[in-house]
Amino acid sequence: MSVVVAGAGAFGTALAVTLAQKGPVMLWARDGAAVAGMERNRINPRLPGVTLPGAIRLSHSDAALAGADVVLLAVPAQSLRGFLAEKAPALAGKSLVACGKGIDLATLQGPTATIAAALPGSIAAMLTGPSFAADIARGLPTALTIACADEGAGRHLQEALSTPTLRLYRTTDTTGAELGGALKNVIAIACGACMGAGLGDSARAALMTRGFAEMTRLADRLGARPETLAGLSGFGDLVLTCTSAQSRNFAFGLALGRGEGFDPAVTVEGVATARAVRSLARDLGLDLPISRAVAALTEARITVAEAMAELLNRPLKEE
Repeated sequence: MSVVVAGAGAFGTALAVTLAQKGPVMLWARDGAAVAGMERNRINPRLPGVTLPGAIRLSHSDAALAGADVVLLAVPAQSLRGFLAEKAPALAGKSLVACGKGIDLATLQGPTATIAAALPGSIAAMLTGPSFAADIARGLPTALTIACADEGAGRHLQEALSTPTLRLYRTTDTTGAELGGALKNVIAIACGACMGAGLGDSARAALMTRGFAEMTRLADRLGARPETLAGLSGFGDLVLTCTSAQSRNFAFGLALGRGEGFDPAVTVEGVATARAVRSLARDLGLDLPISRAVAALTEARITVAEAMAELLNRPLKEE
């Protein structure tokens, strides 16, 4: 079975590196010059300090996508719909595994629904969970969730994509898996802002706990299973992302809390997701105050101090 990782950012490259432990794998990038540089130097500047194994082949040709059985879509969630439309002839009928975490801001759909809408004849799956690209590439033990509504296809993908250092757990609950991965980024921004503003670890713990309650509330309304949110793709990813500066979402929030700028070239999926969640909450009649505050914070409509005051001054209630 041939596997192509479409997207040569840090995470896509890390996936290719770990999959190369099992045999040949193709790493696809849009930029032909970047492909030539990686072929020549066997290094991707997006993932410094990691040498690309010889089992990784590189390409920027659509023919490489067309020749694959499985394509890992390591592209940002907000770019997925456009990528699928552009590459539809090459991707049709394949097993397509989304690796970007988020909710499409225009359609309010998760990655598997986006794939199903664009390419209904394909197998749609989601790879998500607590992980950093550097850890995967270094061969550090990592566990992720592979979510696919088709149980047989999910089992096949689980076996094909697990490696000696990357252990995949399987679920058919695509809604829960993709919501866990998307929503934890919103809470990570809140936790980063909390720490950047010097509000302390106790406040962060409260935000994580009440944030998880918001995640579960929305996921339940959209038909997810509670145990999915309690697993790797929900609680596990939340813990990692809210406690490490390696997380882009946490780092972005940290900069907000400190009143510092943040590199606009760095993808922060939680920004668009917070706004998508605000729209979903309004449509569904749900009260998600942390997500609403993060959306306002990223739009510079409130300050961190105002966001915290708003949350702390809410009516007292049972947990």
